[in-house]
Amino acid sequence: MVAAPPSARAVPGAFAKWHVETAAFAANPANSRGRFHTEGESESRSPFERDRDRVIHARAFRHLKGKTQVFVAHEGDYFRTRLTHSLEVAQIARSVARRLGLEADLAETCALAHDLGHPPFGHTGEDVLQSCMEAFEGFDHNAQTLRVLTKLEHSYPGFDGLNLTFETLEGVVKHNGPLLGPGRTVADLPAALRDYEGLEGLALDLWPSAEAQVAALADDIAYNNHDIDDGLQAELFTLDSLRAASPLVDGAAQSVFQDFPGLDQTRLRKEMVRRLIGIWVGDLIETTRLEIARSKPKSVEDVRALGGALVRFSDEMTQEAARLRRFLMTNMYRHWKVNRRRNMAKRVVRELFDTFIGAPQLLPGLWQSAIDGAAGLKTARTICDYIAGMTDDFAIEEHRRLFSFDRS
Repeated sequence: MVAAPPSARAVPGAFAKWHVETAAFAANPANSRGRFHTEGESESRSPFERDRDRVIHARAFRHLKGKTQVFVAHEGDYFRTRLTHSLEVAQIARSVARRLGLEADLAETCALAHDLGHPPFGHTGEDVLQSCMEAFEGFDHNAQTLRVLTKLEHSYPGFDGLNLTFETLEGVVKHNGPLLGPGRTVADLPAALRDYEGLEGLALDLWPSAEAQVAALADDIAYNNHDIDDGLQAELFTLDSLRAASPLVDGAAQSVFQDFPGLDQTRLRKEMVRRLIGIWVGDLIETTRLEIARSKPKSVEDVRALGGALVRFSDEMTQEAARLRRFLMTNMYRHWKVNRRRNMAKRVVRELFDTFIGAPQLLPGLWQSAIDGAAGLKTARTICDYIAGMTDDFAIEEHRRLFSFDRS
């Protein structure tokens, strides 16, 4: 490639229009509330950078590469897994946070960590585990994420979990808003949340930081648009049917047709999804800026105490999201091809749980140290932890080992 002439090269200040001053209400790593277990600070990384790095190096994060987003992870290399989804959410969260003058490292960390508690086979696996655990204080993937971050990761000599900062744990636990309020107490929360020793310190009656709110809505942007991409690639629905259901998609498609007549279907799909993401991100940034101007938060504590979300989509985009989710629910998530895989996944998770709860001595040795007999509460939670941490392929293989006389 021929180098650009000096006059065409980027020079200091060329990207000044993208620079945004740090907002007064952004989370400040220098003022972090710290970690549950006291540690010395790093000389080269901020607390939120260390949190991000700990998440990336966690075993549970690596396992996301083999966990379903919509398609069972081994069905094709082109479809999203829970890992690629998390990376895409993190990219969107970081970009939005920067445009709003927020702490991008914290937004990215919340995004990377938000799905660590998901079991194999996506929401199907979650639904089955919740049913299996109904008599044993239940299962919730958000609560399981906290359990992973504070208990199930065993990487450090001085404590269980990753010992992340208050701000990261708060962002993961409350990314959809406060957990406590009128008529709802700690006793109503999932057991995996109640079991965390530092839960009371997470201010569960308040909103999380703006960075955590950005990560939550970046999740919506990622899965809505990337499910469009995967669904079209898998030919579960047609572009024409999607355009008929969504004025937003129709507009994006028409703009691509106009700019690139005769474009092949793969490039058309990719360009359309790229433009859709840009539209969603633009709406989120502009609507949030209007909300900032209206509520005038002066600190991160002001954000927590607002009584409502600071980061939000416009009403029009919220309605568009509802239309799109209805379409995807009917034409993708409940498509007969996906239903067949869901049915198989249900059987695998249910039969694994039922077998282990009746015969916990079949669990691998390291897991048997935390059980309290067949059908015991601790046994059930241990089995739940074991299954929730599995990849799709490992769950299928474990099922084969338990139910097949195959000699391999």
